[in-house]
Amino acid sequence: MSNEASGASSVDNALRLLELIGERKALRVSEAAGALGVAPSTAHRLLNALRRRGFVIQEKPNTAYRPGPVLNEIGLAAIGRVDIRQVARPVLEEVRDRTQETVSLSLLEGRNVRFIDCVESPRAVRVGNRTGVVLPAHCTAAGKAILAAMPEPELTRRYDGAELTTRTTASVADWPSLAAELAEIRRTGYAVNIEEGERGISAVAAVLRDRAGTPLASLAAVVPAHRLPSRAEAGELAEHLLAARDHLQETLRGHFTA
Repeated sequence: MSNEASGASSVDNALRLLELIGERKALRVSEAAGALGVAPSTAHRLLNALRRRGFVIQEKPNTAYRPGPVLNEIGLAAIGRVDIRQVARPVLEEVRDRTQETVSLSLLEGRNVRFIDCVESPRAVRVGNRTGVVLPAHCTAAGKAILAAMPEPELTRRYDGAELTTRTTASVADWPSLAAELAEIRRTGYAVNIEEGERGISAVAAVLRDRAGTPLASLAAVVPAHRLPSRAEAGELAEHLLAARDHLQETLRGHFTA
């Protein structure tokens, strides 16, 4: 077989593996080898290549491969961000009305978080519309909520060898501190940011997941720091966000699988 033909075969096999991962949500090396009609070593090599690029993840060695964040990001792009905004907008407005604070919807892009929709607080002193703003994920409640929902191998891949950018003196500046905070977010179910991304702005956020448990986006209440000066005051906002998140999560799951 020529190098060109061999390369084309490898591409075909890799694409077929992505199809199988999408269909089954979990795929072992032996299953991949059987489906492709190749040796287990070949299937393992292809799956590892996909894992390195973030298309699949493997939570522990010798376990099944599952859809990775890149597949999720591609899926959201294919569906269109306008759609997710349309589905989420009524929930954002409901949380805004209940809390009287600005509420945003965000997606993870690499190591950053992008605010893709926002409804403003009716109060005179408020955080303005955040739509289109991009910030380091670890400096925002919205980003940390998504990072905390990722498997450890994916976090390691995404932040391998990377120093954490600081935006303010309150920003998390090292990996051990961030890892400890992500563990706390997993315990409580919500993330908090006290002036870490921008001075004068604090936030509380909760992650939205798809049916496979992969983080899709995050929902956040973004407030002037004087109304949320410390984590101790985050509980009431978190209650509203978690209830709205549960409702929106079910709605989005139906929307994305329709």
